[in-house]
Amino acid sequence: MRTFVLIHGAGDVAWSWHLVAGELRRNGHIVVAPDLPDQAASLEEYADTVIDAIGQARNLTIVGHSFGAFTAPLVAARIQTDTLVLLAGMVPSPGEPPDDWWTNTGHKAAVEKQSARDGGLSGHEDALVCFYHDVPRELAEEAIRRGRTQSLPTAKPWPLSKWPDTITKFILCTEDRFFPAEFLRRLVAERLGIVPDEIASGHLAPLSRPKELAEILESYVR
Repeated sequence: MRTFVLIHGAGDVAWSWHLVAGELRRNGHIVVAPDLPDQAASLEEYADTVIDAIGQARNLTIVGHSFGAFTAPLVAARIQTDTLVLLAGMVPSPGEPPDDWWTNTGHKAAVEKQSARDGGLSGHEDALVCFYHDVPRELAEEAIRRGRTQSLPTAKPWPLSKWPDTITKFILCTEDRFFPAEFLRRLVAERLGIVPDEIASGHLAPLSRPKELAEILESYVR
């Protein structure tokens, strides 16, 4: 039995993990999926929220989705963690403010390049087109209804001086219209020096491919 700690992305809530959590619990695992603060809070306070939710649980696999990649390594650096997993994650560099990540990584150019290939689907302003295109419509609409406007901690430098000494995995979504696959393959190679695993889904894999995602997560702890 393992404890999977599931950290949601920006403007999202813990509910986004409910299908994956169900798969993992059915297989006997413990799942911790907290809501991060929606008021002004620092990344360190985000990590505090997660650590408080973990409590005394052990045998941890920490999973950070999208902007959650700025929080997950902070947790892994502070408490014993078996595996750190980033899902379509914004891989930070030591001292890099999240505000600077977009320019530093060349995200805009990568999305424009992919948009030219797919007829404007990548980076589309409609969330149903850009983020939820492969999520069942009723589920997508519920996710949008539950979404929120967070005051994100993006201006201050990412506080770690180096990546935590933890086994790190990356799951790339091949149909992602927000973080194109080609872009993330390069970023993961440059910043983590690893080859990502891949899942055939858009950016919201926890909703579009929960069973397949849970299977990949479980494969890391076998």
